[in-house]
Amino acid sequence: CGVMAQARLTLLWRQFDGLEVDLCRRCNRVRRCAPLGTLFAAVSRLGNGVFWYGLIAVLPLVYGEQGLSVSLQMLACAAVGLAVYKLLKNRLVRERPYVWHPEIGCGAPPLDRFSFPSGHTLHAVCFSTIALASLPELAWLLLPFTALVAASRVVLGLHYPTDVLAGAAIGYVIAQTGLLLFA
Repeated sequence: CGVMAQARLTLLWRQFDGLEVDLCRRCNRVRRCAPLGTLFAAVSRLGNGVFWYGLIAVLPLVYGEQGLSVSLQMLACAAVGLAVYKLLKNRLVRERPYVWHPEIGCGAPPLDRFSFPSGHTLHAVCFSTIALASLPELAWLLLPFTALVAASRVVLGLHYPTDVLAGAAIGYVIAQTGLLLFA
């Protein structure tokens, strides 16, 4: 009975994997449209840190002590996020979609070799969650940018959807934990 259950689980996993790769292929086609490909590549570059470092620097200037507190929380959670991200990347060693599937093109140079989890998404969700907890008026900027960062990772062929979902979940948990600790 255990062998049958294992066979069913293997079949289900292969079907899920096939659906995920198909979704990657479909999303990756978006980058072929020049304006959209350029948009997602630019968002991805900004998501490398430039946007977030700028936000961290500007918050204290605009919001004073409250902004400084938010920036410090973001920096502390960024350190935790980076540690978790590196630990998982180096242990789980999932190759990027464009490496395994030649029909998926690479739309931007990766920052490292492996795919799981999406560090861009992890940090985007983490930073946005922290900032919006104190400064909800920034939702108009942070929510669309975070969504574009997450989408860019799949569109550019750098991540599978599950990499992005896992990155988002990890970033959210780190942010919520940080908010509890700094409350």
